[in-house]
Amino acid sequence: MDHSTHKPGMDGMSAVVTGVDSAAAVVLVLWTVGMWLAVAVLAWGNRRSVRPWMYRTAVAVIALGAIGQIGHFQEHIAQAAYWIANPEAPAWMTPWGDSMARGMGQIDSAKPSLGMEVLHLTGNFAFLAGLVGVMQVTHRAARSLRARKWARMGVWMQGIHGLEHVVLTVSVALGASRAVGLSTWFGTIPPGTALTTYRVWWHFVANLSGSAVFAMALFHLWRERRAIAAAHVPAAPDRDEQAPKDRSEDLVGPRRSRP
Repeated sequence: MDHSTHKPGMDGMSAVVTGVDSAAAVVLVLWTVGMWLAVAVLAWGNRRSVRPWMYRTAVAVIALGAIGQIGHFQEHIAQAAYWIANPEAPAWMTPWGDSMARGMGQIDSAKPSLGMEVLHLTGNFAFLAGLVGVMQVTHRAARSLRARKWARMGVWMQGIHGLEHVVLTVSVALGASRAVGLSTWFGTIPPGTALTTYRVWWHFVANLSGSAVFAMALFHLWRERRAIAAAHVPAAPDRDEQAPKDRSEDLVGPRRSRP
């Protein structure tokens, strides 16, 4: 979406950053950072012997990724719906999205669109962490699992989309007059209706396709959950199931039967 034309307070909300704005921004950032720390721990753990906590941690990461993407995608649905109703209007965000963007915009208040770019960057990386979580939880199971195949596709798709948001955010942070990336045609489309339309539908389609792939990965994850859970059960230690040897023969010699 063309956030370069978005000004705090344009939708009637106060441009003053409130404590709620700051708290919401901090929670979302911590949410995403926590997910990636968990992903790093899972990647480390999958190189060692299996532990029961690894399965639970991976499931938690996947669940947080799914919840986060539902919240993220609804923002793009709302933007697309608003565009359909108001195709000539400036860019728009939901009140809660605008609130978090204001909170994140405190990074540099001199760049009005930076908070919005950071917000979408954070949301996309939370989504990517959820997809990577599916890859981690299926690491020890059969490589032919369909959940793993869909997740791998999603990681590639969302990885490219996440890179796009990195470029958009960095370009604004470095002082570009408007975000530079594929969704702005590298800054060549001037601010206005054309750019708003292009960004709204570019990101809507990208998130729609990514969400569909994630949904398929979750569907097959549920169907293959028994095989995945079984792969996270620690192997029982090898034990000699035979009875202890009778050492009496070592002391008195083998018993002989009477003639």
